[in-house]
Amino acid sequence: MNSRHLLLLAATCATPVPAFAADAADKSADAADKSASATAAPAGQLMTTGVARARDRLDSATSTSTLNEQDIEVLGARSVTEIFRDIPGMRAEATGGEGFGNISIRGLPIALGGAKFLQIQENGIPTLEFGDIAFATADQWLRPDLNLMGVQAIRGGSASTFASNSPGGIVNLIDKTGEVDGGSLMTTIGLDYNNQRVDFTYGGHLSHDLRFQLGGFYRTGSGARETGFDGFKGGQFKFNVTKDFDNGFVRIYGKLLDDKTLPATYAPVLVTGTGADPHYGVLPGFDYTRDTLYSRNIVNNIALDSNNRIAANPYSDGVHSKMKSIGLEAKFDVAGWTINEKFRYADISGHVTMPYTFANASAALPFRSIDSAAAIMAMMHATSLSWATGPNAGQAIADPSTIAGNGLLALMSNEDVTINGVNNAINDLRASKVWDFGNSELTFTAGYYKSIQDIDAAWTWSTTVSDIAGGGNANLVNMAAGPFPLTQNGYLGYGSVLIAGLRHDRFDLNYNIDAPYGSLNWKSGPLSVGASLRYDSGRARGNLYGTSLPGATRFSTVDINGDGAISLPETRVSSIDYSRPGPVNYNYHYWSYSLSANYRLAENASLFARYSKGARANADRIQFTSYVSPVDGSLLVPGAAFDPVQQAEGGVKYRSNHFEAYLTGFWAKTREHNISLDRAYRAYGLEFETAYRTGVFSMTGGATWTKAKITADYLNPATVGNVPKHQADLIFQLTPKVETRTFTIGANFEGTTSSYSGDTNQLKMPGYVTVNAFVQVRPTKGVTLMLNANNLFDKAGLVEVDGDFIPVNNILTARTINPRTISGSVRFDF
Repeated sequence: MNSRHLLLLAATCATPVPAFAADAADKSADAADKSASATAAPAGQLMTTGVARARDRLDSATSTSTLNEQDIEVLGARSVTEIFRDIPGMRAEATGGEGFGNISIRGLPIALGGAKFLQIQENGIPTLEFGDIAFATADQWLRPDLNLMGVQAIRGGSASTFASNSPGGIVNLIDKTGEVDGGSLMTTIGLDYNNQRVDFTYGGHLSHDLRFQLGGFYRTGSGARETGFDGFKGGQFKFNVTKDFDNGFVRIYGKLLDDKTLPATYAPVLVTGTGADPHYGVLPGFDYTRDTLYSRNIVNNIALDSNNRIAANPYSDGVHSKMKSIGLEAKFDVAGWTINEKFRYADISGHVTMPYTFANASAALPFRSIDSAAAIMAMMHATSLSWATGPNAGQAIADPSTIAGNGLLALMSNEDVTINGVNNAINDLRASKVWDFGNSELTFTAGYYKSIQDIDAAWTWSTTVSDIAGGGNANLVNMAAGPFPLTQNGYLGYGSVLIAGLRHDRFDLNYNIDAPYGSLNWKSGPLSVGASLRYDSGRARGNLYGTSLPGATRFSTVDINGDGAISLPETRVSSIDYSRPGPVNYNYHYWSYSLSANYRLAENASLFARYSKGARANADRIQFTSYVSPVDGSLLVPGAAFDPVQQAEGGVKYRSNHFEAYLTGFWAKTREHNISLDRAYRAYGLEFETAYRTGVFSMTGGATWTKAKITADYLNPATVGNVPKHQADLIFQLTPKVETRTFTIGANFEGTTSSYSGDTNQLKMPGYVTVNAFVQVRPTKGVTLMLNANNLFDKAGLVEVDGDFIPVNNILTARTINPRTISGSVRFDF
């Protein structure tokens, strides 16, 4: 969530795995080591995610992609979002760390971050029911490791009827299940950045009908950016045990995650030129591509916590993700029916502590958060400065123009969010039957989906004054007006002073979803036609508390430092008033459907077409807004409970021994309700995937061309006709490689054309191409040496710019992809 949305609230309140590539990987890997042969195990031919029945890709009227373990390994991806960037049609904006990725598909909008119209799953069960919960996006609790067998993705198609809240598609991370006996141990170190990591996995058969898989990782380090401390620390452990029967299996699985990572903060950047042709450059003493506003000299964020107690939360926690889950999966053939049962309970919590500055260029912002020290002093009526932290703490700053070599100060609105629980319990039961009529067959599927999702989170922000220093060396700064202190240890207040005390809030919500669904598919010779239907009904219950409710007290007086005296900042302390709840109490329901046809032109080619209508239910993103009554919790805008999505797609598929190509045209439109947003969008475009192999050389690639626009805006009509922010006309991926028995070498190219920083279309973000290179050497059986270079040429790829235009002082804040990181690994397979 960026400052434009917070301020408006204040004002109103991959590449595919082809058949031959999998075969070739099997042959090459078998020659190298037995673990590599397991990497080809994911079904590149049969898609099981978001469909009624696993089918050959050419017989399915869907757009799908898979990545197997070997593909993921050579990418050198540092997070799941970086893996998703290699899936055609998917826009995945990764900024480092293990969360806050902006993920969408086929031109559907990313208004406030996360993965709103896309469902992210682990082993067929959603990680979170809603992928865009503020400060709790689904990717925060996902970590790729050696347990990962592969990734399956379906774009559009039947996703809207085979999963809730997934009209844009589904991405499913699938674990190994002990089908291949053996294990792997891998150590990885950062060669040009501070990272140490150990991964392991082991699995196999305990008997002829009992198998298991277990593994995980542990890592530590400061990461790709200069912070001054180790912000990456923790690990994951996963296991599963499978009992096979003559007619099916039963599997129990579990996961334990406790991991800390640092996201890329919005970092100050110098912007010159024009909005149509801007130049983004570094500030003296601060490089926005590799520096961050985290600092070794700013240790804690101090504010009242959700229990109104004084708390000092360490910035070194960054994004702290914790998850404990247990699940059951079963599949049996009974009297001609195939019964599938999936259940998981997850205890999910965490904490986000992150320095942040509001946008310097927004129509809703009456001041600049980053400016020269003289300008900030004038705005705050300060006459003197002194250091509040760091080696010079307590000393006066004689010449403010020399601060950190750039003379800048920042008014920081520090984000401190405690995720008490986003726990969920999810069950998906389905039954399928196939009737064979010789040259024809009829497949029927019926299922029932049940999901209970909690959202319990507390936002406890603060406001400080800081210099802008790189290398993890920033310091808090004190201000005074003559003899009167304006700050206390660098704090202007223990709440969100710059937005009048808003966003000191508590969400305590529960969403209860029921969804029966079914499908019919008729196949006769080369023709297949299908239809599927789903009915989602949901109950939203709970309470909201805090300063963002109408009439709430924004500030109170608390002796934070316990010295018996009250300073000015101690009169700006925000707390949560639990005696004045804002109820949430409404129901919603909607139908989803999908109609399809697929025609097999020949053994190696097919045509398909599909029309779908689905929806995405809204959760916390419409709370503390005018959409929900603060008096009785009912919907004031009935249509705000969910956002419908209509899609049409059609294409041609071709597959031969050495070449594959898939071309799909798509069209989509949607309505979106969100914090400070009520809009409609339309997008259309082309999606292309290809793969080629001859001898030791192979190449996979994909490209998506999209034309999108805002077709209606009920809060800001001036944006109608504009391109949605961050939406590039073209994104593409290309991965050529050479693979022999003893080595693999290649590179992954990922690119995007320019896009706009905001929906007003006043400022461009330039396009870029990144190169991720990889080398693997197998000197002997069971040993692999790997070198991965992520962003080899150190491109400054802008993911977000928090500003609509270039301000008069030419300073904005931005988030970028990670700078170049080179890692070396040694893997032992046994």
